[in-house]
Amino acid sequence: MSIDYALTNEEHLADLDLEQLRQLVGLVEYDGHLDPFPVSGWDALVWIVGNATQTSHFFQSAFGMDLVAYSGPSTGNRDHHAFVLESGAVRFVIKGAVDPASKLIEHQRKHGDGIVDIALSVPDVDKCIKHARAQGATVLSEPHDLSDENGTVRMASIAIYGDTRHTLVDRSRYRGPYLPGYVERTSSYLQRTGAPRRIFQALDHVVGNVELGMMDQWVHFYNRVMGFTNMAEFVGEDIATDYSALMSKVVTNGNHRVKFPLNEPAIAKKKSQIDEYLEYYQGPGVQHLALATNDILAAVDVLVDEGIEFLAIPDSYYEDLELRARIGEVRAPIEELQKRGILVDRDEDGYLLQIFTKPVVDRPTLFFELIERHGSLGFGKGNFKALFEAIEREQNARGNL
Repeated sequence: MSIDYALTNEEHLADLDLEQLRQLVGLVEYDGHLDPFPVSGWDALVWIVGNATQTSHFFQSAFGMDLVAYSGPSTGNRDHHAFVLESGAVRFVIKGAVDPASKLIEHQRKHGDGIVDIALSVPDVDKCIKHARAQGATVLSEPHDLSDENGTVRMASIAIYGDTRHTLVDRSRYRGPYLPGYVERTSSYLQRTGAPRRIFQALDHVVGNVELGMMDQWVHFYNRVMGFTNMAEFVGEDIATDYSALMSKVVTNGNHRVKFPLNEPAIAKKKSQIDEYLEYYQGPGVQHLALATNDILAAVDVLVDEGIEFLAIPDSYYEDLELRARIGEVRAPIEELQKRGILVDRDEDGYLLQIFTKPVVDRPTLFFELIERHGSLGFGKGNFKALFEAIEREQNARGNL
């Protein structure tokens, strides 16, 4: 039986090939023919925000994304604005209420700006929903078609943690810019001279924070309902400092294109980053997005020039002789990584470079990770302590530690 390595339409349009994906997101071989819930890849991350017009401009100007489609009052959608942005194979849909009675307003009032829908590309929506329902999932939206002159999209949705959902999308019969009801739209915004074509090319993983005692329940959900397998586990001293602690497990689909680390707080001396998130988001939700790039140094330089703030890493991290011995040779001098605050970790498969922004929304909730993989399939286990100490310094500055 052949190996299922079909690229999604978004990856084809982004001019990505299999070798690029292997490096960018740690793709592995996978035969999906017997999978009861086959997932091809990511479709979109749908945001609800207080001001979609300004947030759309922010992701264009600061993160180099391109505006490709729009829905709103001028297209017959009287409820909200929706801007569709892309960078490589990554798609954001930014929604903000127009109608004062819109349901989006209450969601944003409760949670602040954040991600409501992690939409996934699947080859057979009906097959996935049938299996999910049999395994006890809550079906929020039954399989249905949306059609216009560009073709037909088949969709359905299931509930996951908190007020978050997975919309399952089959757009194999559709040629439009996003979905029926959206029109093609571009922006007059021009990037700075010399800016790279793309700051990031793909989505590596999406991290969810859940309540104490709920991590294993959601791991089992992904195992049972979606056929995901367990990829990694971080507990105890792996993922704790002197003051705060958490536990984390990672689930992934068959080819590792879609990866979900799931975090829950652990008992510690002070409030953990997960506790802080749950308090300010008022429940479980998406904590951060890991964006895959093939040049993290250039990406950081561009983002800093556009005003994005990253967590500060102390010089002692880079001066640690044990660290230097463990990581060995990497593609950039350690001094260049130190200047930018980029972390490095190595495992049996290779190494990775990673860096984390401060929260990009008003509440101390959602942030971004940039990751550049060189063989490693991990998540930077060796960097956890340095990262969490950096997060704790920010928590302390906010008065929340």
